[in-house]
Amino acid sequence: MFQRFDRVLALFVALVAVSFFLATFDVRAGGSGIGSVMRDGTQALFAPFQRMASSVTRPVVGFFDGVVDIANLRDENDRLQRRVEDLEPLIRDAQELQRRLEELEKINGLEPPGEVSAITARIFSNGSNDFDHVRFIDRGKQHGVVIGHPVIDDRGLVGRVDDVGKSWARVRLITDPRLGVVVRNMVTNETGWISGQGDGPLKLEMFSAVEGASEGDLIVTEGSRFPPDIRIGTVLKAAESVVGFSLVTEVKPEIATSQLDFVKVLVGWSPLASSPDGSDDLETIEGDRG
Repeated sequence: MFQRFDRVLALFVALVAVSFFLATFDVRAGGSGIGSVMRDGTQALFAPFQRMASSVTRPVVGFFDGVVDIANLRDENDRLQRRVEDLEPLIRDAQELQRRLEELEKINGLEPPGEVSAITARIFSNGSNDFDHVRFIDRGKQHGVVIGHPVIDDRGLVGRVDDVGKSWARVRLITDPRLGVVVRNMVTNETGWISGQGDGPLKLEMFSAVEGASEGDLIVTEGSRFPPDIRIGTVLKAAESVVGFSLVTEVKPEIATSQLDFVKVLVGWSPLASSPDGSDDLETIEGDRG
């Protein structure tokens, strides 16, 4: 064993000596001569091994670089996802604000019927339950609002003021069964009245109609407690007039009560014989019919 160690040590010393000799010779030769030749030869000899090692290690290095990139991309994706979640409420708020702005522009640009003076109001509350077909607006006596004033939006008749305070008023919607409105069929010119049925279509009755009603006929206010020609809705089902019987059908209202936000109160219209609870409309109509 010691002999083998001596041979290895002797070989190592010999190689160090040869290396020192070649380096010294190469320096003296100014980079030319046998030193240069041996260096170039050594580089040529080991170049294939270097290329092979590079070709083997490059995919491995690329793999680990890819793993790191994927981890970074996942972190960035998680960060962006959290940012999107943070922005979604702001986007919804901006969309709601845009919707309200567009509705306010429509209301402000709405020309009241017959050049009746009007004021813009905003709905700030619904009724106490789903069976109260009323809305509360932020305009009242100090703004010239009184009981009986008609309320409209850009789609048509909303209802009528049936209670009022200093800076607020309650609007009974046309969907309320207690509110009746005298109307006219714009196609046949026949008159009748509509009454609310809660959520859903309005009920249209015509007792003295000669002509029937067709699906799609436009129904408007006739002009008594409400200014004439305000849109109410369109006939849903065709109905024929029969002698001695009333023509009864349904009307799809123009307004969408769930989407009401801004309205106009027709403060320039003089309401007639209005009761505080708004129920006199149907009673008066029934009396007129009798």
